[in-house]
Amino acid sequence: MKRAFIFPGQGSQAVGMGKELADAFAVARETFQEIDDALGQNLTQMMWDGPAEDLVLTENAQPALMAVSMATMRVLETEGGFKIGDHAAYVAGHSLGEYSALAAAGTFGLADTARLLKIRGQAMQKAVPVGEGAMAALLGLDFETAQAVAEEAAQGEVCQAANDNAPGQVVISGSKAAVERAIVLAKEKGAKRAMPLPVSAPFHCTLMQPAADAMQEALSAVTMQAPAVPLVANVTAEAVSDPNAIRDLLVSQVTGRVRWRESVLWMAAQEVEATVEVGTGKVLTGMAKRIDKSIAASAVGTPADVEAFLASL
Repeated sequence: MKRAFIFPGQGSQAVGMGKELADAFAVARETFQEIDDALGQNLTQMMWDGPAEDLVLTENAQPALMAVSMATMRVLETEGGFKIGDHAAYVAGHSLGEYSALAAAGTFGLADTARLLKIRGQAMQKAVPVGEGAMAALLGLDFETAQAVAEEAAQGEVCQAANDNAPGQVVISGSKAAVERAIVLAKEKGAKRAMPLPVSAPFHCTLMQPAADAMQEALSAVTMQAPAVPLVANVTAEAVSDPNAIRDLLVSQVTGRVRWRESVLWMAAQEVEATVEVGTGKVLTGMAKRIDKSIAASAVGTPADVEAFLASL
């Protein structure tokens, strides 16, 4: 079976995530400890005990989500002799999940990935003063209509389609007033729902340029290997394996659109039959089923999931 391994992005975090894995598997505990050591922070305690308002902060949520994805990968490798190069045709990740995907495919070391995501989270948070930016989900509009709404609402400010997640699910990002105008316009254009999202910054729009600059500097200092399997990149919705090209795409991704719907359709066109979401939650699994019903979508993030998945190989 031709599989793609996919890795969740921000919004999937929840207090308690990863604890079941750590209780069951020593290698998961070691993975979390390695990330805590790399960051000089007891991120694991925050993941397991909260408070939720600290975990949801971008600089914590990003490395924490990667930590659970990588702990899951290492459990698969240790318990089942799993090798991603043998069982996956592609990897992909939603926004920060791209870093998890690249860590899983061997492009980045674990400590480097944790530090890069800490920098990314802090830089994205600092790029725009709190209250000046916003994001909103537009549900029930096709992508072209949602994009036109964003453009019309901009009126000289920033308002862009940030995430093309699934049919009828587009997220816009930009200046607060422009996003508020877009919410009104979207409803006029027939959106089933148009609602502001509880985020701390306007991700994936040109307001994030200071964060893109910070990531360019951070990524230039990190050693990168070619991934064991190609990455389907957020900003191109196509496969890439060259480390220098991946570095450039990770920089572009900070201000660029997450083309998730197109990425899944591209993988389906390459005869991918199944997606395996690795880490916390099942957000991408639900999206995959909406994007292409022919794809068998599953998630692996608990000891029971690990056992079932390894048994299916």
